[in-house]
Amino acid sequence: MTKALEGVRVLDMTHVQSGPSATQLLAWLGADVVKLEATGGDITRRQLRDVPDADSLYFTMLNCNKRSITLNTKSPRGKELLTELISRSDVLVENFGPGAVDRMGFPWERIQEINPRLVYASIKGFGDGPYTAFKAYEVVAQAMGGAMATTGFEDGPPLATGAQIGDSGTGVHCVAGILAALYQRERTGRGQRVNVAMQHAVLNLCRVKLRDQQRLAHGALAEYPNESFGDTVPRSGNASGGGQPGWAVRCAPGGPNDYVYVIVQPVGWRPLTELIGRPELADDPEWATPEARLPKLAKMFQLIEEWSATLPKWEVLERLNAHNVPCGPVLSPKELIEDASLVADGMVVSVDHPERGTFTTVGSPLKLSDSPVEIDRSPLLGEHNQEVYGGELGLADEELRLLKANGVI
Repeated sequence: MTKALEGVRVLDMTHVQSGPSATQLLAWLGADVVKLEATGGDITRRQLRDVPDADSLYFTMLNCNKRSITLNTKSPRGKELLTELISRSDVLVENFGPGAVDRMGFPWERIQEINPRLVYASIKGFGDGPYTAFKAYEVVAQAMGGAMATTGFEDGPPLATGAQIGDSGTGVHCVAGILAALYQRERTGRGQRVNVAMQHAVLNLCRVKLRDQQRLAHGALAEYPNESFGDTVPRSGNASGGGQPGWAVRCAPGGPNDYVYVIVQPVGWRPLTELIGRPELADDPEWATPEARLPKLAKMFQLIEEWSATLPKWEVLERLNAHNVPCGPVLSPKELIEDASLVADGMVVSVDHPERGTFTTVGSPLKLSDSPVEIDRSPLLGEHNQEVYGGELGLADEELRLLKANGVI
């Protein structure tokens, strides 16, 4: 069975997380992703190592299903080889600092001359403007994209989210742009630039907070549990902030992740009152309608928690689901990695690696009926130099030996 992106060659000049997360998705979809690394390798091969002298999980979990070649793009021969690689590729992805590829001698105009059909995707921290030259990291993007200001509790500091919305969230946005450009190329025959900024991607993921910022101009946000409102959307803890109120309620025995997140829909209020042993609240005019409950959200969830705190979270989950109350347990990384259903669905995958043995990684969340994904290990540094430079570019063995001896590859 063919893969969705079979026949698409991606020259992956990315490093760390935002770029590699994008190119790994392309590889999972069937593209031939050739990761071009400096002779020293992607820095994350050595960062956060847990096994001596082996690629770190940081690297392996972001670079599955790729091939690796090395190249010193500052050398004259390296520039020639990069030109040849660009001419043979459909997509080039990079996440260097602003202007880095231009300084290599490959501005967009030059790349268009080499390969007019190339889709050239760049991930940067910020768009054009006063922030352009800022150094971007995951949590910097969260801070400047609106996520941190609206995450946390009202009386606490702004908080980062554990989800990598700045890096991997930007990678997903980049993939969408690349696929759109490849589709448009089918009609125009031309490649184009795809630019995605981390701040912009986080802002897109925070759109509901911009929605609420505008609603705030017309009065307090009743769906929030906050007692007072200023001129900006406040931090509101675990509140959903949406049309249906929600909160994480504590369960027994009271460990750090013994919580179930509960959504209180209008239709779910009566069964909830029965479950928590307060059936009289179902018809009490002070509690019976969503409008009546909104000013008392904190008290409402306190009543639910007085019941849930006596039961393990899986039992709370079972009882709530039996009454069609929307809910979900807070699952820790340990619980997720041990979840048999996620293993069966291909979302938690064991991969064999020649240096570090077996490691666990995430599988593809993209499920295409005609393009199934098999997770292959990440490549060793320069593992495919011979295959790409010799087998595909036609370099002789003697030249490859000299290139390696001279530090070009």
